[in-house]
Amino acid sequence: MSDWPIGISTGCFYQSSILDILEIVRDGGFTLIEICSFPKHLDYHDRDKIRQAARLIQKIGIEPVSFHAPFAEQIDITSLDETQRRDSVGELLAAAAAASELGVRHLVLHPGPEREGKPLYEEFRERLENAAEAIDQVASRCRELGLSLLLENMLPHLLFGHTQDMLYIMGAIEEPNVSTCLDTGHANLAGDIASVVRKLSSHLRMVHANDNRGDSDEHLPPGQGDIDWADVLQQLEGCGFRGALILE
Repeated sequence: MSDWPIGISTGCFYQSSILDILEIVRDGGFTLIEICSFPKHLDYHDRDKIRQAARLIQKIGIEPVSFHAPFAEQIDITSLDETQRRDSVGELLAAAAAASELGVRHLVLHPGPEREGKPLYEEFRERLENAAEAIDQVASRCRELGLSLLLENMLPHLLFGHTQDMLYIMGAIEEPNVSTCLDTGHANLAGDIASVVRKLSSHLRMVHANDNRGDSDEHLPPGQGDIDWADVLQQLEGCGFRGALILE
């Protein structure tokens, strides 16, 4: 584990301005961060705030490895409504522009919406195709901006919450600069974290390390839930993982 960079998500402080917590993070011993896009924390539409955050990050010597794209009910790149789909892609492109200005390497994205359940087959396939087309657009812009796009495994009760759905999208997109981010808490709630690690391993570039007791997305520190971390770390080593672990 000594070869893996370890950082923290500023989403741990999502109710506070990023400008107020960066030095606290640095003083806590972290030099690597993932930046949260929650509006109260950092409004990715506010160019002045983005520039202020970028200057402060550079000044205090923290490396911003990734930026978590926004996710909300109204952001739905799978939508059957063309206007909502276009607007949702626009939000992600705005986030990519902010990520570039912040100097990060990766944009982390939930491939599906914050929507529960699975529709009938025809609608589900259409939504998968919509997601792949939208992600291609975002990934293309990320490539132009010098970013890579990482798709994160979602909570199992959400649309595209099964690993095979994300892998289908990975196979359907044309852009080459798309990889994956493992969320250990989401994988644990899916019931078989070992299987999720294996399925994502060939594309894996980052791990969101958090724990839970198997019944809700608690975002506990590693070791405070029921995840077998010795097994997870062994599997990551076995698949040759060389990315960053971000405490979430």
